[in-house]
Amino acid sequence: MTPHTAQASRSAELFERAQRVMPGGVSRNTVLRSPHPAYAAFGEGCRVTDLEGVARIDFSNNMCSLIHGHADPDITAAVTDQLTRGSAFMMATESEVEYAEHLCSRSPSFEKLRFVNSGTEALMVCLKAARAHTGRAMIAKIEGAYHGGYDYAEVSQAPKPDSWGHVDRPESVPLVRGTPRSALDDVVILPFNDIERAIARLDEHAGELACVLLDLMPHRVGLNPVEPEFVKAIADWTSHHRALLVLDEVITYRSEQGGLQSRYAIRPDLTAIGKLIGGGFPIGAVAGRADVMDTMNPRGDNFVFPHSGTFSANPISTVAGLTAMRKFDEPAVQRLNSLAARGRQGIEEAIQRTGATACVTGTGSMFRVHMKPSLPRNYREAHTSPEENARLAVLLDHLFDEGCIMINTCTAVLSTPMGEPEIDHLIASMESGLAKIASMP
Repeated sequence: MTPHTAQASRSAELFERAQRVMPGGVSRNTVLRSPHPAYAAFGEGCRVTDLEGVARIDFSNNMCSLIHGHADPDITAAVTDQLTRGSAFMMATESEVEYAEHLCSRSPSFEKLRFVNSGTEALMVCLKAARAHTGRAMIAKIEGAYHGGYDYAEVSQAPKPDSWGHVDRPESVPLVRGTPRSALDDVVILPFNDIERAIARLDEHAGELACVLLDLMPHRVGLNPVEPEFVKAIADWTSHHRALLVLDEVITYRSEQGGLQSRYAIRPDLTAIGKLIGGGFPIGAVAGRADVMDTMNPRGDNFVFPHSGTFSANPISTVAGLTAMRKFDEPAVQRLNSLAARGRQGIEEAIQRTGATACVTGTGSMFRVHMKPSLPRNYREAHTSPEENARLAVLLDHLFDEGCIMINTCTAVLSTPMGEPEIDHLIASMESGLAKIASMP
C-alpha cells in the first residue's frame, strides 16, 4: 500500500490546479486531506481506486449515501435506460408516483410525501412546513446536531466550551459569521438525553414553538442512539403543546426498513430523509401527516406554503432511488446491520486487547470510534479535546494507509457489497492503529 503522504503524482498536480479555481481547492471541505485530497478514478462495489491506482474499501460511501456501493449494476441499468428517455421534464413522471408509494409503504408515519433535492433541502422544507401549519416561528433543536446548511437548522451545530453556555440554558451559537441575530433568537437549544433540562427549556417557549427537530442518533452528538425515555418525553410535550415533532432521518433511515423511528414508540409529524434514498444521485424527501403536508397543496383548503423545485423528483434520482430501495429490503437491512454488529464487537475487543483509550457507538449499519474511555451521552461529552483530535488523526491516517476510507470522525457506514472479509479487514486495521495510539505519550 502506498502511504497517502507519498502520493505526489497526478493527485498533487490536480490539487495545484484546483487551488487556483476553488476555495481551498475543493467544493466540499470533507474531502480535504494532508497534503492534498485523494482523487478517485473509479468505484466498483465497496471499493474505490484512486488516480495512483490504489484501491481501498469505502466505509464512507459518500457520506452515507451509497447503500449499494459504487456502480451497482441494477441502478446503472435503470439510470442508463432513463437517460435515453430524458433526465428532467416540466411534467410529472410515473417513477415519482411509484417511488412515493414505495417509501410511504415502508413507514407508517409517511401519509404523504414530497421529493426535494437534498437532505438539507428536506430539513428546510420540514421547518417551513411546521411554521406554516402552526403559524409559529420558533424551533427547538439538539445542541451539536447537524441538520444541513439552513440558517436555523445549523444554529449551535458546532459550539465550543467558551461559547456553549450553561448546561441548563445552552446558548444559540452561530456556525457562520454574519448569521442574523433574528435566526439565533428563534432557535431554542436543548441538551441531548436530558429530559428535565430539555423540558424546562421547552416550557419557557410553550405556545411559541412550531416544532422540535430531533435526530434519533445524531452523528456530531456522538452517534449514540437517543434514549427511549427522552424521545417519549419530547413527543408527549409536542403533542400537548400543539407543536410538531420533526425527525431528521437523512442518515438514520438506513437503520431499519422503516427508518430508526420504527424502534421507538412514537409517530413523528414530519420526517426528512435523503442520502441513501437517491441510489447515488441527489435527492431528499419530506414525509408525514397528510394535513401538515397539505400546507403545500395549492388545491387544498390550507395552502399556506408555496413549494416547488426545478430538479425535485427528477426521473434520474427517482428511478435510481426506487431501484436502490427495492433492493434494500428487510433481509438486506438485517444482513447489513449484522455485519455492523460484527464490526462494533470486533473493534471493542481490539480496544480491550490494545489498552487504547477508545469506545464505539452506533447502531444499524453505522458505528463511530471515539478517543474516549466511555460512551458520550450528549454533545458536550462527545466534544473532542486537542489531544483526542491528535490521536484521531493518527488513527484515520493509519486506516487510510491500510486501505480503509472512513468518515473523518472515524465513522463507518456499510454498503451491501460488503461481507465479513471487509469487516474483518477493518477490525485488523483498527487494532494495529489502536496499538499505535496506545503507545503515544
